[in-house]
Amino acid sequence: MTTLPERPHTALLVIDVQNGVMAGSPRRDGVIANINALVGKARAADVPVIWVQHSDEELKEGSESWQYVTELVPQDSEPLVAKNWMDSFEDTELEAVLAERKVGRIVVTGAQTDACIRSTLHGAIVRGYDATLVADAHTTKDFSQYGAPAPEQVIAHTNLYWKWHSAPGRAGGTVTTTEVTF
Repeated sequence: MTTLPERPHTALLVIDVQNGVMAGSPRRDGVIANINALVGKARAADVPVIWVQHSDEELKEGSESWQYVTELVPQDSEPLVAKNWMDSFEDTELEAVLAERKVGRIVVTGAQTDACIRSTLHGAIVRGYDATLVADAHTTKDFSQYGAPAPEQVIAHTNLYWKWHSAPGRAGGTVTTTEVTF
């Protein structure tokens, strides 16, 4: 359904599952286990796994907080996209990486739900991709002290509204880890 007709393939995106991002996030271990299951499923189906890694003042490149969690191990052949903005497409190589692999549909996992996950999902749709969110493979920190809802509410709300998200010629949608097909 993507508006990128010359791109029939799917890719798995693993966004910002870094030590500093995941520390204190609810369902951390379960989310990482689900992402690991999806990475295994993607690799078995010969589906590209694209790793995205954020850098900023709090996640200084090379620091311990910037590193991916030890439970997830990218293979040398899998692209790593460095980013500085919430949208994984913004001022990165992601579009080129996906185009090279003829990807028109992305399956999204990672953190933070209310920042980089949402921004990347919307960024994908406006660029012509179909974008599926794995409902039990993303999480966020607690920003309720700043007026945000509790993390579980943020996650539930994002899953709810993305379930029916679409645009002309493009589809959003949510699935659980066990429902993902490549």
